[in-house]
Amino acid sequence: MSAARDKAISEIRAELAELGLDWAESAPGLFSVRLPGTRKLVTECALEVGKHGVNARAFVARKPDENHAGVYRWLLERNVKLHGICFALDALGDIYLTGNVPVELVTRAEVDRLLGAVAEAADDSFNVILELGFAESIRQEWVWRRSRGESTANLAAFTHLDPGESPKS
Repeated sequence: MSAARDKAISEIRAELAELGLDWAESAPGLFSVRLPGTRKLVTECALEVGKHGVNARAFVARKPDENHAGVYRWLLERNVKLHGICFALDALGDIYLTGNVPVELVTRAEVDRLLGAVAEAADDSFNVILELGFAESIRQEWVWRRSRGESTANLAAFTHLDPGESPKS
């Protein structure tokens, strides 16, 4: 291993320990971090320290059920506002956030910045992605939960998609 890679791994370990996040290191330089949120309750983020860089990858949402072009356009427009990370799609169309930092630039502050950027982008975008790409499923969920007497509390952000509610004048 190179000295820069070793230092990057040490910096990541130290910052994760200080941040108090739930994390694990499954192999030297391969970290899994659980980032808490308010809209997206948990974002799983992987940090992989390679020879030349630290790659970050976090799952945000599965492939939209509908309005693919609208969702993907919104993600591309959002990318312009992000720093050091961007939205990406995998081969299935699932939505991720990705980023890369050269190993020589990895510091505890940079780890904190990277994880904060991922957590904020995932949390801020989650409801928009759901509304744009899963509106019909959300409407069906409102109906299904009511028919079974289930709680609709976690659908509160989507009251405007509630087919049982009439539009407010």
